[in-house]
Amino acid sequence: MDRRKKVVCWLLVDLAVAAIIFALLLYKPSGYHVLNPAGAGYRQGQVHPYLSHELSPDFYNGAQLCEPFELVVIEQKINEAIAGWSEQSEGVSLSAPAVAFVPGRVVLMGTADIRGAKLVVSIVFEPNIDEQGRLNLGVSKLKVGAMNITLLAKMVAKKVYRDRLAALSVDTQLLQAKIAASLLNDEPFEPIFDSEDKKVRLEKVTITEDKLTLRFVPAS
Repeated sequence: MDRRKKVVCWLLVDLAVAAIIFALLLYKPSGYHVLNPAGAGYRQGQVHPYLSHELSPDFYNGAQLCEPFELVVIEQKINEAIAGWSEQSEGVSLSAPAVAFVPGRVVLMGTADIRGAKLVVSIVFEPNIDEQGRLNLGVSKLKVGAMNITLLAKMVAKKVYRDRLAALSVDTQLLQAKIAASLLNDEPFEPIFDSEDKKVRLEKVTITEDKLTLRFVPAS
């Protein structure tokens, strides 16, 4: 085979690889179903009634009783509550979120618009509570389209987390900071939440088809 034919062969291989990668990135998961915000029952910018009239009162009332209680989150309703949500940061637009509850896992999906290219990002969480009662949100997989970038994403996330801690004055005892540490650096934390004058601890997380159940107990 002369040199020209070799160059053509390698060019065809490169094009085939590029086409496969492009197809993987543009892949849309079959479980990605986005609800129409217009049919969600509220105007954009408002807090959805499922959050303000169901989940929030259920959590408050359960905490005030000073007894163990369960908070049940329904997949269909939480998807209605987040329909129409969008966020933009550093030139990347995130929109059209969707949540799926499958046994043992929470799958969060959304569309990332990067300079006109719309890519579906999927993050899989496997939340678990260890023997010391600490919660880890357990990011187990991150995909863009059908391409698994979990290892790379975790490496970048850990670096970003360390750099921000070094550059900014962050109160690591704040709940938001603990959640960020769990997401970005796999750090478990004490899952204690305030409800006015009461404190509750998340004792158990159960994820079944279409439903997430959180069991809380009074925290000393």
